[in-house]
Amino acid sequence: MESCFSLSAYDYELPRELIAQTPVEPRDQARMMVLWLRQRRWEHRRFFELPAFLQEGDVVVVNNSRVIPARLYGRLARGDRERPVEVLLVRSLSSEAAAPERWHALLRPSRRIRPGDVLRFPADVRATVVERTPEGDWVLAFESPRPLQTMLDDIGWMPVPPYIVRRDPSLAERDRRWYQTVYAKVQGSIAAPTAGLHFTPRVIQALQEKGVVWCEVTLHVGPGTFRPVRTPDVRHHRMDPEWYEIPPDVWAAIETARRRGRRVLVVGTTTTRALESAARHDPPCLSGWADVFIYPGYEFRVVRDLLTNFHLPRSTLLMLVCALGGRDFILAAYREAVRERYRFYSYGDCMLLLDA
Repeated sequence: MESCFSLSAYDYELPRELIAQTPVEPRDQARMMVLWLRQRRWEHRRFFELPAFLQEGDVVVVNNSRVIPARLYGRLARGDRERPVEVLLVRSLSSEAAAPERWHALLRPSRRIRPGDVLRFPADVRATVVERTPEGDWVLAFESPRPLQTMLDDIGWMPVPPYIVRRDPSLAERDRRWYQTVYAKVQGSIAAPTAGLHFTPRVIQALQEKGVVWCEVTLHVGPGTFRPVRTPDVRHHRMDPEWYEIPPDVWAAIETARRRGRRVLVVGTTTTRALESAARHDPPCLSGWADVFIYPGYEFRVVRDLLTNFHLPRSTLLMLVCALGGRDFILAAYREAVRERYRFYSYGDCMLLLDA
């Protein structure tokens, strides 16, 4: 039997045509595979039916981080030659008043980039390459007519994953709406907390009318969420830290619900990592850097019920889901989802894991 610590233990076969390129509309029409973890069974539903699985006094916890248009397309000028460069902004390193603004960024292609190079972008924005970090990212110093954050809506594109192919500019423009949850508030993510993409105002209203408590936390999604695992033994992988913040009243609502035996439905792997990071401390640390890596063998302190999308093979996200539901059961459910032609990944369908 293959060890659950082996990277290859998280492989599965996925036909390319099942990788969703656009979301369903309305978004709450997505399919939802419901997994009953203790009973080891599943059923096929639609996301708009979610309120039927919750009762008065239950809690739903979501990540309200907002995706920024963090992908920039520029040109590297060196001598009399220019080369296209794609930049993914990761995190600002400057205060609002600082000039030039410094950012951590990922560059593609990066093989020929070196410190001192100047990258040029639309709207008179330019960036000087400062250095490469030990992790392989880059530090860029931006000069722009206005603070860069205020210009991203004009010159930036939504950082949809590379498996979502955008040859039609009109689709790329629609990603500004599609690749954002309806409750997104706090700017800072470079990838969407995708489990939340299925919510619509009518589903949220139905939950609240039923007496379900709606709670929001913030975790700014960074490269750590999607950086590939490269170690054959997954235990040697290290997660990039991501900033999280949990309001005290949210933590109190979660503790009250658990004490009363109510269900706490956690929406997404990023929300899971925020809550589990907080619970590792005594007293709970309600803001800080989440670097917890959750894989089979992990003992959950908070999370028992989870709403999540279908994730890439060998990803830390799939490992987290396997840690909660059991690797064999989760991979069997994935094979069933493939047979049933579910749509996978960021714009795809979802899975509801219930501790029952």
